[in-house]
Amino acid sequence: MATTYDGLPPLRDVVATHGLAPKKTLGQNFLFDLNLTAKIARSAGPLEGFTVFEIGPGPGGLTRALLAQGATRVVAVETDPRCLPILAEIADHFPDRLEVVQGDALKTDLATIAEGAPAKIVANLPYNVGTQLLINWLTANPDHPFWTSMTLMFQKEVGQRIVAAPGSNHYGRLGVLAGWLAHSEILFDVPPQAFTPPPKVTSSVVQLEPLKDRLPCDLAKLERVTQAAFGQRRKMLRQSIKPLGGEALLDRVGIDPARRAETLSVAEFCALAQAI
Repeated sequence: MATTYDGLPPLRDVVATHGLAPKKTLGQNFLFDLNLTAKIARSAGPLEGFTVFEIGPGPGGLTRALLAQGATRVVAVETDPRCLPILAEIADHFPDRLEVVQGDALKTDLATIAEGAPAKIVANLPYNVGTQLLINWLTANPDHPFWTSMTLMFQKEVGQRIVAAPGSNHYGRLGVLAGWLAHSEILFDVPPQAFTPPPKVTSSVVQLEPLKDRLPCDLAKLERVTQAAFGQRRKMLRQSIKPLGGEALLDRVGIDPARRAETLSVAEFCALAQAI
C-alpha cells in the first residue's frame, strides 16, 4: 500500500480497507484531497502549543494535516464508531498527540477538555449541526472564550450569513451574534467535487477570532431583539418589535421606527437590547 507525505496510506486506500462509506444521516462528506486539508490546517495559523479541537474527523484527512502542521494536541470528537479504528491508527502514528472523544459534539464541553490551555477549533463541520455548534461556542462564555480562533467549513450560504454586513440579503440573527462577539471572514471556497460524496452546494472556510473590545450587551436580550426583528424582517421595526416596546423602545435609542431589521448595525441592536 502506498504512503503519503505523513507516512500514512492515502485516505482512499484507508477508507477502502476499512469499508467505510459516508453516512448521509450523519451529514458526512469525506475530504480525500490532502492538499486541501493541508491548506485548511495552514489557514489556522501556528498550531504548536495549542489544543486543537476537530469535530467530525471521519477518516482523519484533516486530523492528519493538523498533526503534520505541528499541533501539540489534537482532540477529535467523533460520533461515528466506524471511524474509531482509523483514528486509532493515526493516534499510533503520532504518539501522545491525538485524543479521540467518541460522542455528540453538541453535548461535548470543549472548554472543560481544554483545561485552560490555549485552544483553536479547526473542523469540516457536519452540515446538519454546523450552525448550532458555532452558536454554542460563540456564546459558551462570551467574556472569556476558551478558543483563540475557529477555522470552520460550512455551506457557503451559512458562511455568508456569518460574515454578513447590514444591508446584505444574508444579514440576520447569526450575523449580528457573530458580529458582536467575533471578527469573521471567509478565507476560501471549496467546490462540491472536492468531497465524497459531492454535496449539492459549495462550501466555505470561515475564520473567526474573538473581539477583544466588544460592545456591552446582554446575550439573552440581544437574542430576544434579533428574534423579534428578523422574525418579521419585511416589516418596519415599529411593528416587528412591538412586543418588546415598539416605537417607545426605538425612540429611546434614537432609531427610526420605519427602518427594517436588516438595516441596523450590530451596535444599534446592542443598544436596543440594553434599552429593554
